[in-house]
Amino acid sequence: MGGGGGGGGGGATTALGEPLLTKKGRAYRPRCPGCRVDRLNAEREGVFPLKDLFLIWLVTITCTLPIQSLFPFLYFMIRDLHIAKQTQDIGFYAGFVGASYMFGRAISSTVWGIVADKHGRKPVIVLTLVSIIIFNTLFGLSLNYWMALIMRCLLGVMCGYLGPIKAYATEVCRKEYNHLALAVVSSSRGIGLIIGPAIGGYLAQPADKYPSIFSQTSIFGRFPYFLPCLCISILAVLALFACIWFPETLHKHNEDTVDNSVEAIEESLADTDTEENGNGGCLQLFKNWPLMSAITLYCIFSLQDVAYAEVFSLWAVSDRSYGGLSFTSTDVGNVLAASGLFLFLYQMLVYPLLAKSVDHITLVRGVAILTIPLLASYPFFPSLSGFVLMLVVNLASFLKNTFSVTTITVFNILMNEAVPQDVRAAANGIAVTLMSISKAVAPAVAGIIFSWAQRRQTASFLPGDHLVFFMLNVFTVTGLVFTFRPFFVRGSAKH
Repeated sequence: MGGGGGGGGGGATTALGEPLLTKKGRAYRPRCPGCRVDRLNAEREGVFPLKDLFLIWLVTITCTLPIQSLFPFLYFMIRDLHIAKQTQDIGFYAGFVGASYMFGRAISSTVWGIVADKHGRKPVIVLTLVSIIIFNTLFGLSLNYWMALIMRCLLGVMCGYLGPIKAYATEVCRKEYNHLALAVVSSSRGIGLIIGPAIGGYLAQPADKYPSIFSQTSIFGRFPYFLPCLCISILAVLALFACIWFPETLHKHNEDTVDNSVEAIEESLADTDTEENGNGGCLQLFKNWPLMSAITLYCIFSLQDVAYAEVFSLWAVSDRSYGGLSFTSTDVGNVLAASGLFLFLYQMLVYPLLAKSVDHITLVRGVAILTIPLLASYPFFPSLSGFVLMLVVNLASFLKNTFSVTTITVFNILMNEAVPQDVRAAANGIAVTLMSISKAVAPAVAGIIFSWAQRRQTASFLPGDHLVFFMLNVFTVTGLVFTFRPFFVRGSAKH
């Protein structure tokens, strides 16, 4: 490897003897934050980026926690806000609160990506953390339904971290650690989606659960859903202070403009030197049927997955007279925490073996077929009680979450198989946009159906919650059908 001195770039050289900062026509500029990071990385060959990975992990998990933390207590919150005139209407109103976050994120994510590419990754990440501190805290202090709805929507609108943190992860580390940094982003998001509901379940209504610590006259007694939001906001404050050690990685040059957008960063990971595809190249992706069929399946199963997450919490805490389990928010937190732990072990130990031994689309079909009887069995759980009930619910929750993780992971692989490496970033951008829309629709639709089902306890066909889980299975069967020709075509792009 060449020495660190040298003309032109004034920095280290690559293994081929090319100046690191001028390999793509990029000269070192001392006032450019991106150049300073590149030079620092050139000087720390062989140094494991532990601090950078920890900061990425902390920020990502903090920004993920609020997404589903409300589900275990949302039923009780809607009840206490007195917006629903009847108990059967609680699910209707809860659905819109659950959907408001995803709706806000869907309409703003592209804008935040543009802002991050123009002004830097760090400002967008900082703004996301500040918005969590403000809007997540205010959500816990909601005085009425509309305040809760607006706070969640604003939280989603201001949630612009995901694209920038992904780009940041690949820029702040040396290239050999890029994929590890992206893995940290993915794994911490998964952990956040598990821990978030557990926090909500354990810490909601603390004056009722822990009267020796929290009195009914305290702020936590008057605002029973403030504590879980406050704890997440406190963690966001810590992450915000940690951002002091976040260097900006965006190259800011007055000339020789460098393309370091999120898409360009993702393309660089594939080690391909591609040319600009332009708008025509992106439009061609919509004619790529293997890609679009995989994205369609991705959206169908994502919609079903988010709808299930909403329905499960509403169903579990609803009264047994309405076909629910009469669980407390703590009970829901216990179930989600336990299934999350086993899900983590499944991802680490079991799934890699399955992926090697079973064809991807065959695995999805098998999971979809097993999901149908599993969901159909849920309405019969209220006939159980005690230890048997908890055992069955925990097992069912683990299996359902396992099936969801398996299908979503497979579709990510299939989407990448459907396109060559030079357009993967654009393909994944289309997938994320459509998936966000489906995830925004799912909670609202699930809440409406759940509310309707609560009014049909004595119906002759699909009474009560039988209707809810039947509708979830409709999406499962639809997804299963779409795994066969002519709907699904396996991609064969060269990589």
